[in-house]
Amino acid sequence: MTSRLSPRVAAASILFGLAAMRLATPVSAQRVRSKPAAKTSAKTAAKRSATATATDSGPKYAYPATGTSAAARALAGKPVPVWPVPGPAPLAGSVLPAKRIVAFYGNPFSKRMGVLGEYPKPEMLAMLDREVAAWTKADPSTPVQPALHLITTVAQGDAGKDGTYRMRHGDALTEKVYGWAKERNALLFLDVQVGLSTIQEELPRLEPWLSRPDVHFGMDPEFAMQDGTKPGKKIGRYDAADVNWVIDYLAKLVTEKKLPPKILIVHRFTKAMVTNASKIKRDPRVQVVMHMDGWGPPSLKRDSYAAYVYAEPVQFAGFKLFYKNDRRSGSTMMTPRDLLALTPKPLYIQYQ
Repeated sequence: MTSRLSPRVAAASILFGLAAMRLATPVSAQRVRSKPAAKTSAKTAAKRSATATATDSGPKYAYPATGTSAAARALAGKPVPVWPVPGPAPLAGSVLPAKRIVAFYGNPFSKRMGVLGEYPKPEMLAMLDREVAAWTKADPSTPVQPALHLITTVAQGDAGKDGTYRMRHGDALTEKVYGWAKERNALLFLDVQVGLSTIQEELPRLEPWLSRPDVHFGMDPEFAMQDGTKPGKKIGRYDAADVNWVIDYLAKLVTEKKLPPKILIVHRFTKAMVTNASKIKRDPRVQVVMHMDGWGPPSLKRDSYAAYVYAEPVQFAGFKLFYKNDRRSGSTMMTPRDLLALTPKPLYIQYQ
């Protein structure tokens, strides 16, 4: 069920002014967190999380000790997920699984889309340094790779001249953020919210950037409105066929440009956002991260992760932390230690 999850805040819209960048009406300035199924309280979910384990006698399903009832429902009658996910051995130059990526997400022209734009550059990079240090201390055995994750194509509340409800940022912004990343020997991820456009239309224009060895890609189903609905009215989706198209495109680029393997981030906070996930292919030239993107108290975030990352293995696992939304109503933001207790241990950590 998708209703147990705690969706992240939708990105604010941006569009160009005549002389400078200016904020537009957000697609959804504040998406309300979904209610747990059957009105299950966070306290009850946390209790279930503490008591539900894979050691129960003769279960028809199995889930990790950090899982909850959502994982139980997702796995009912299904084989126990296998982690690490079987697949091709990493090629030379692969980032995963040898390193853990810690990324700051957002857009420099908006304080509402994430930490990347919420703070002045020096402060933001200093914050990133502190998170890298915290993760290094929490898990010294896994080197930390810093990253900046830029939303370069932004879903809009207005259709625009072409009717696609999306705005593309130009090369100047990407070059600026790429320069910031180079200051920290960080990776750069380019993320797209396609609106009523398509991933097949939006990805190729980024090829000049993706031809660089330290630039990678993210696709956001939330704003992929394949049925023509205006972004923000409901949650969009991608099918495995869309993800596989991206994998094939990036894999070809790796081969033709003689690049190290690319990393592909797929955002997810409901089951319906990514259909036929079991059909996503594994190509050693593209490392796929299924990224749990929900916000809320730790019990619900564990629930989401167990149900839609652990229960449906793709390749690698990601987890998002929200500096503000995760702390709403007196809740707390999960720590590196908390995330390292999950199964599987996430190798891509994103802060918004």
